[in-house]
Amino acid sequence: MTETTTGTTAGATTGATAGTTTGTTTRTTTGTTAGTRPTPRTRSTPPAETGPYEVIVIGGGAAGLSAALVLGRARRRTLVVDAGEPRNAPSPHMQGFLTRDGTPPAEFLALGREEVARYEDVTQIRDRAVDVTRDTGTGTFAVTLESGRTVHARRLIVTTGLKDELPPVPGLAERFGEDVLHCPYCHGWEVRDRAFGVLATGPMSVHQALMVTQWSPDVTFFLHTVDESELSDQDLRRLAAAGVKVVPGEVAEILTADGRLSGVRLADGTTYGREVLFTAPRAVPRTGLLERLGARLDPTPFGAYPVVDPTGQTSVPGVYAAGNAMGFAEQVPHAVSGGYRAAAAVNGELLMTDLDGGLRGD
Repeated sequence: MTETTTGTTAGATTGATAGTTTGTTTRTTTGTTAGTRPTPRTRSTPPAETGPYEVIVIGGGAAGLSAALVLGRARRRTLVVDAGEPRNAPSPHMQGFLTRDGTPPAEFLALGREEVARYEDVTQIRDRAVDVTRDTGTGTFAVTLESGRTVHARRLIVTTGLKDELPPVPGLAERFGEDVLHCPYCHGWEVRDRAFGVLATGPMSVHQALMVTQWSPDVTFFLHTVDESELSDQDLRRLAAAGVKVVPGEVAEILTADGRLSGVRLADGTTYGREVLFTAPRAVPRTGLLERLGARLDPTPFGAYPVVDPTGQTSVPGVYAAGNAMGFAEQVPHAVSGGYRAAAAVNGELLMTDLDGGLRGD
């Protein structure tokens, strides 16, 4: 049986999937056969069961849905817990994913949920996992949900992603995803050849300022709270060679005109006309559940992420991670691939565990 909880969108310009649930659930009651796609039937209330499941996937973004799809096709009883807070919700489109170039993120996730809902062993709910414990005797997991329910599973796949924290500059957050951007690979083509600004958040922002020159010859690097002395001689030589103008001084405000970014104003009152502003938000990994389980984390310049093997298995037996929950640089294609790998590994692990248990007479 598969149940999908849908929500109302809450992003005015982004189609973000975060929002309030409508109480509508979608449930598939028939299995799939070769060449057929069962049509989900709807009902107004979710089933009462709370487990145990074979696998709980925490997070309903690209990585989580990919994992759920593979597990559904492997006939594993799976629960997807989706809090509805995808990292790319502010973006009006996503790019660089073959066959989905330019697709709005909310549309992409809706298609993913629809595909997963075809598989009768997968249940999707809109809820938030707030705590998790592992029974060291049985190796099973108890996941507490914000709604008050507790669900149980033999394995966990954590795909909770990360949160972007923007510099506290007035006007910046309001334009994020439109003409305040962070990834040139995601948005550079759409804003090519415009007047770019890069707002520094640390010495590593030099790399961002250099990278965006591939998309525009007109780049101004605003040092903001970074002192010029923090830049190396090589940094300054590269910036000069790339034709990047370096402007010291703190940025006080992002300026707009006619609903578009028009420039930046420094604390001393100087203004610079710009059409697009790149900046690097502070990445805050959502690894709280992994930390509660005692997963080993590896500190990086972009936050601490779990140490994983090539399949996404963490240092905690039975716990896997995929997507931005396991690394800062995971874009949607990487997340989909990581979810697939983790799900395939979990399915194989469960199969061999059950076979070996049968041989032992467990």
